[in-house]
Amino acid sequence: MQKEVKENIDLSFEDFKSEVLKDYKTAVISRECSLLGRREVLTGKAKFGIFGDGKEVPQLAMAKAFKNGDFRSGYYRDQTFMMALNLLSVEEFFAGLYGNTDIEQEPMSGGRQMGGHFGTHSLQEDGQWKPIVNQANSSADISPTAGQMPRLLGLAQASKIYRNVEGIDQELFSNKGNEIAWGTIGNASTSEGLFWETINAAGVLQVPMVISVWDDEYGISVHAKHQTTKQNISEILKGFQRDEKNEGYEIICVNGWNYPELIEAYQKADKIAREEHVPVLIHVRELTQPQGHSTSGSHERYKSKERLEWEKEFDCNAQIRQWIIANNFANDEELEAIEKEAKKIVREGKKAAWEKVTEPAKTAQKQLIDILNQLASESQVKQKIEKVIQDLASHKNPEKHQVLQAARSVLRLIIKENLSQKSTLLNWTKEFSSKTQLDYSSHLYSESSSTAINIEGVEPTYDEEAELVDARIVIRDNFDAIFGSKPETLIFGEDSGNIGDVNQGLEGLQEKYGELRVADAGIREATILGQGIGMAMRGLRPIAEIQYLDYLLYALQIMSDDLATLQYRTKGKQKAPLIVRTRGHRLEGIWHSGSPMGGIIHLLRGIHVLVPRNMTKAAGFYNTMLASDEPALIVECLNGYRLKEKLPNNLGEFKTPIGVVETIREGKDITLVSYGSTLRIIEDAAELLSEIGIDCEIIDVQSLLPFDLNHDIVKSVAKTNRLLVIDEDVPGGASSYILQQIVEKQNAYVHLDSKPQTLTAKAHRPAYGTDGDYFSKPSVDDVFDKVYSIFNEVNPKQFPSML
Repeated sequence: MQKEVKENIDLSFEDFKSEVLKDYKTAVISRECSLLGRREVLTGKAKFGIFGDGKEVPQLAMAKAFKNGDFRSGYYRDQTFMMALNLLSVEEFFAGLYGNTDIEQEPMSGGRQMGGHFGTHSLQEDGQWKPIVNQANSSADISPTAGQMPRLLGLAQASKIYRNVEGIDQELFSNKGNEIAWGTIGNASTSEGLFWETINAAGVLQVPMVISVWDDEYGISVHAKHQTTKQNISEILKGFQRDEKNEGYEIICVNGWNYPELIEAYQKADKIAREEHVPVLIHVRELTQPQGHSTSGSHERYKSKERLEWEKEFDCNAQIRQWIIANNFANDEELEAIEKEAKKIVREGKKAAWEKVTEPAKTAQKQLIDILNQLASESQVKQKIEKVIQDLASHKNPEKHQVLQAARSVLRLIIKENLSQKSTLLNWTKEFSSKTQLDYSSHLYSESSSTAINIEGVEPTYDEEAELVDARIVIRDNFDAIFGSKPETLIFGEDSGNIGDVNQGLEGLQEKYGELRVADAGIREATILGQGIGMAMRGLRPIAEIQYLDYLLYALQIMSDDLATLQYRTKGKQKAPLIVRTRGHRLEGIWHSGSPMGGIIHLLRGIHVLVPRNMTKAAGFYNTMLASDEPALIVECLNGYRLKEKLPNNLGEFKTPIGVVETIREGKDITLVSYGSTLRIIEDAAELLSEIGIDCEIIDVQSLLPFDLNHDIVKSVAKTNRLLVIDEDVPGGASSYILQQIVEKQNAYVHLDSKPQTLTAKAHRPAYGTDGDYFSKPSVDDVFDKVYSIFNEVNPKQFPSML
């Protein structure tokens, strides 16, 4: 119904009146949710609240322009928009506020994010795609300011790809690229670099993106004069305005309290973006924030009396109310009836949400008290158990952790008693703990049948007289096979297009597959990642290229906060199977050292981190990940492109398995573990060590996340009884992670006859040049000396000290 306001010019007065009053009711319901939500936080029922009050009317206008297949990428003020599209009910609003872990009752995140973070379900129960082209979509929000912007770019670019690239199966994902990506951001967040990077990139790419800036003059307590030049974001963006000679943006300014002008503005933006694929910025000014930034503070502390009086008069809900009366859509009495009904709906929704979120813990509380009462009757510590029961029963609305704490405290009390009900308590505790833990820890990775670890390895095969070629040819020809058979795949990055990447791994492919599928991008790593995330969320299979591993730091926040958490924060309801391509290992210099792996593996849980030692292995990883539904970072060896490798004859088909190590040298005396380019150094050192009677076994990790799923390394340690992890990262970086996985998780300590050790780079970044590399990272000499020192300790007579 709401969309017909713009679509049907013959709409009768009565129909239009009905639409207007429906909008007003939605605005009032949303405002009441904000007001009552704040109260729930202040009374302790909810932990924190951040609401959309003051932004209701412009969001109603945006909702009218939004169509099925469109995507929203916004921030935590957009509750009215979600309500207007029936994507968020009152009960679901409060379920989010209370942190309900049931994804059916709290469909935004299953309690994993605070309220105000909105998303829709793109996936079926089995993790496969729903027909998202037939529904209104919201990409799952994140809290970091402006963090939604890079993803917005990719969501918009997907429409351009679907409109212009032939052969892609669009059935589930697009209607010939006619979808818009709608972004929202607060005026203060436009100061973030991610905003500017995205704005510039969208102007260059000319994608159907509409970005709304909700401008209430403040960023928390800081006024716009401290944030934005000229205190006006659209004013300083005038240079982006398109004209007859230059592409750019359409920039629209509108007051956020003016209902008819807002509708007109959004209809105009919709037409331009959807039909012409031109980005549009709507600066929505003169908005208010009646309750301040969040429940953590009060805006009366930093706003003047005059500002507060102005906000009361120009509150968008108050203004639309006046407009309705002035245009005879309803009188004061009729609006009061709507307001009364809205308040009732909100109260009832809040009550229902509270009852549902507290029910599981109350049920568990009752179950546990019954078990503890039976246990107490036969225990020597009856009085202490009864005290636990009394304390547990005193909680009118218990939390799950309080129930579990009570169970575990009693298990400690009876630890030395042999009671008939002890096993009952123990089993109940294990079951409750295991089941509840899933509410908070599932779906870090895909749990569908297409998860990467389910993709079986396929060995490369070779002709009898296979050609030895520069390794870059292997990666290039494999990409050629991929792009030739999978029209939904595309790659983009700095120097990726015209010159075929800096190492010629994409040589000639832009000419063959076109500038949309093999594309150059500006020096803007965060939005390269954002392009990939957004397109992957819409069913494409993008490969985002970051030129060197060190440059990943520019995009690390987006990878960590957005991509890595997507499956987790939606409890398996959205996915973005993006492949991030880069190159590293044994680079030279402070800014090109190619080794920040420790930071990467700890910040990117939720993304597979793959470290192939050569291009054939790398190509196999691309083939594997394209068969899966998960994101991955693939780090190619920079110094491996000119080395010789055999050219397989099953390009695009062979697959390197995920989480599987490979023994590349058999030995009996010590297990050496590493990855990437460092392995070649280790192989050279092993040859020297063999000359003095030390037989090294060398294992290539291949995959850091996940790590050695079959626990093959411990089998080697059981044979050699000694372990050395060699890594070019800083001390305590990736080597510590590898050691923890082997010694602790695989229990390799039981097989060790010598202390497990690591050999790493120095704590500083490498100095430039070959000498800088030698004195900064492990060398052949370092590996030899480290292994020799281990055997000097074992048998000083056979291996006397070299010092």
